[in-house]
Amino acid sequence: MSRVQIEITLGALLVLVTGALLVVYGLGEEERMERLEREQQARAIEVGAELFELCKDCHGIQGEGVPGLCPPLNDKFFFTERMKEVGWSGSVEDYIVATVSGGRMTSTRPERYAGQGLPAMPGWSEDYGGPLRADQIRNIASFIMNWESTAPDRREEGVLAGPPVGTDITISLPEGNAENGAALATAQGCVACHVATPTGPGWASSASTPAIAERAALRIAQADYTGTATDAGQYLLESIVLPQVYVVEGYLTPMPADFGSKLTAQDAADIIAYMLTIK
Repeated sequence: MSRVQIEITLGALLVLVTGALLVVYGLGEEERMERLEREQQARAIEVGAELFELCKDCHGIQGEGVPGLCPPLNDKFFFTERMKEVGWSGSVEDYIVATVSGGRMTSTRPERYAGQGLPAMPGWSEDYGGPLRADQIRNIASFIMNWESTAPDRREEGVLAGPPVGTDITISLPEGNAENGAALATAQGCVACHVATPTGPGWASSASTPAIAERAALRIAQADYTGTATDAGQYLLESIVLPQVYVVEGYLTPMPADFGSKLTAQDAADIIAYMLTIK
């Protein structure tokens, strides 16, 4: 066999081997693309979890929501029924992107969550004056979507341990436990609006106003007071179960009006006991 024939033979073998390798590589391409997609999705969720730090004060660390302030996102209802409720015809993920990007001027459920008359949620996209890029908002959406398969039905939570307190502020409440009240104030979203954010009048003292324990007694003597409370305890109960009766000047958004049905008399007494420790 001549040298030319040898080179031709080797070249042909090389072509065959290269072709075989390409076939083998091609057979695994779909699996590699799927793996790459999973890795990219995992990275998007990871980045979204970090960015969700911006959202947790209102929507909860694990998306559980803050009663009276912001609805839960890690919630079966959000993934299965919320799109029908708002008339959104696209995907849940696109709804999240749109809402996070542009924010929400008014609450769609003002009887349950703050926002009526004031921006209920700021726009986070750079296009709306916010700090986040489009890819960052998409990452947040990926993180929230990661809850879809395990989201609990939070409508089944919060069953009262007794009859609701109602809206009669003259009733005699049981003795309150301030420690339990502190936990309830956090769970019911009171702290989110009155301590962590300026949504409602702050409970702590400031340069111009005393803390809530002292302010409650002074409020009923003010000329603009429109409620019917005759002492500090009644005023605090009224502000919880009948928040629309008197809205503090400068705060246009009243609290949700359903705490009378969401709290027992003991719950209300505990929260009031806690409020009266803030001096």
